[in-house]
Amino acid sequence: MNTITVRAVKWAEGWELHIEGEGVTQSRTLEKAEDQVRHYLETLHGRSFSSASVMITPDLGDLAREVKSARDAVVAAAAAQERAARESRMVASKLREHGLSVSDAATVMGVSRGRVSQLTR
Repeated sequence: MNTITVRAVKWAEGWELHIEGEGVTQSRTLEKAEDQVRHYLETLHGRSFSSASVMITPDLGDLAREVKSARDAVVAAAAAQERAARESRMVASKLREHGLSVSDAATVMGVSRGRVSQLTR
């Protein structure tokens, strides 16, 4: 499968889509940019590009670093949340195995009794 590389440049009416080695087309939104690139290439070459991978990179200048940092933070937070959930399930089960009641395990963990029940299911 080919990858089509596109650099998207913001302008007053939307985005210019600079398709590597092919030319430039336009789209009002980034959401519709991939379809526009495919249509442009299909018109240009007279064949389907439906199976090609389209990699659109918005040209955001210095803001791109901030976007990447924010995305990385979201990924890290999701991973941390998954680790916390796994650890909470393990600890709740161990507390119950050690004879603590649901109420006592909830107090120790700082959660509700219902949450302990969910964690130990």
